[in-house]
Amino acid sequence: MKVRHLFTLAAAIFAGSFNAPVAAQDLSFDAYLQLLIAKARAEGVSESTIQRMTAGLEANDRVIRLDRSQPGSPTRTGYPPLAPYIARHVDNARITGGQRMHRATLGMHRAIEQEYGVPSEILVAIWGHETAYGQVMGGFDLSQALATLAWEGRRRDLFAGEFVALMKVADKGYSRSRLKGSWAGAFGNPQFLPSVYLKLAADGDGDGRADIFSNRADTLASIANYFRDAGWRTGQPWGVPASIPDGFNVDVYKTKIVAPTCSRVHERHSEWKTVAEWRALGVRPQRVIGDDAMVTLFQPDGPGTRAWLLTSNYRVILEYNCSNYYAMSVGLLADEIARS
Repeated sequence: MKVRHLFTLAAAIFAGSFNAPVAAQDLSFDAYLQLLIAKARAEGVSESTIQRMTAGLEANDRVIRLDRSQPGSPTRTGYPPLAPYIARHVDNARITGGQRMHRATLGMHRAIEQEYGVPSEILVAIWGHETAYGQVMGGFDLSQALATLAWEGRRRDLFAGEFVALMKVADKGYSRSRLKGSWAGAFGNPQFLPSVYLKLAADGDGDGRADIFSNRADTLASIANYFRDAGWRTGQPWGVPASIPDGFNVDVYKTKIVAPTCSRVHERHSEWKTVAEWRALGVRPQRVIGDDAMVTLFQPDGPGTRAWLLTSNYRVILEYNCSNYYAMSVGLLADEIARS
C-alpha cells in the first residue's frame, strides 16, 4: 500500500467526501476500515462502540457476490405480468399472518393512527412483506456487510455513510450480536437502513427507546413515521380497483412525464386526472373514493385485465420500495388485512 494513497483518502474523508481518487481495492480491507473508523470517530462515535463493532472484521466475499449479482437497469421492453407476483406475495400465509398480527396489535392502532395518520393495515402489510412479521430479519453481521460494501466501491458513498450511521445506532446501546440484518445493511422488523433508523425510528410505547427488533409498538410507529415523512395523506386510500369499458385504450392517457428516479416504474402509470374526469371517460371506481381525488390509471397486465385508480399514497409506498410489484402487493395485502 502506498502511504501517499492513505493520506489522500484520509484527507478526502475529513473533507466530508468518500469520492476517493483511487479504488477501494487499492487499499487492503484493513486499511480502508481504518478510514471508516476515523470518520466514525470524527462524527462522535465512542471509542468503546468502535472497538466492539469492528473487532476482527474482514471482508465478506458472499456480500460482494450478492451485490454484484443485483440487476442493473433493464434494457428490454415489456414487463413480467403482475398477477402471478400478486398470487405469490399476497397468498394465504401472508394474509392470515397479517390478520393475526393486526388483531394482536389492536390496542396500539388508535394511538399510532392518531399521531401519524397512516392506517394500521398498511403498516402491518409493510411488516409482512419486509420480514414475514418478524420471522425473517437476516443474519448478516451489519458491521461486516456495510464495511465490505463500502470497501468494494460500487456504491461507496452510500455504504460508507451507512457504516458510520450503524456505529451511531450501536452507540445507543445495541450489541453487535443484535445488529444483524440483510447483506445490504437493512435491519429490524421494517428493514431500515441505519441512516433511516437514526432519522425515523420512533418510540411507540413511550419507554424512551425505538426498538424495531422485538417491540411491536416501536415497529409500527417507525413505519408510520416513515410514511408520514414521505407524504402520506390521511383519509385517502392507496388506490381502488376500477372497471374499464370495452375497447378503452389506456395507452392514450399514458404519462408524458419522465420521472427523475425509477422511471420504468412511473412510466407505466397514466397522467393524473380527478376521479370525476375518469368517470366521464367511462372508468368506474369499484370502491368509495371522492370525485375530486387526483388519481392515475394503472392496468399492468394489458387490456381485459384488472385495473386500479392510484392516489398519491401509492407513490408513498413506492418510496419504501420503488417497484410496482412491491407497492401493489402491499396495497392489496393491506386491503385483505383490513377485512379481519
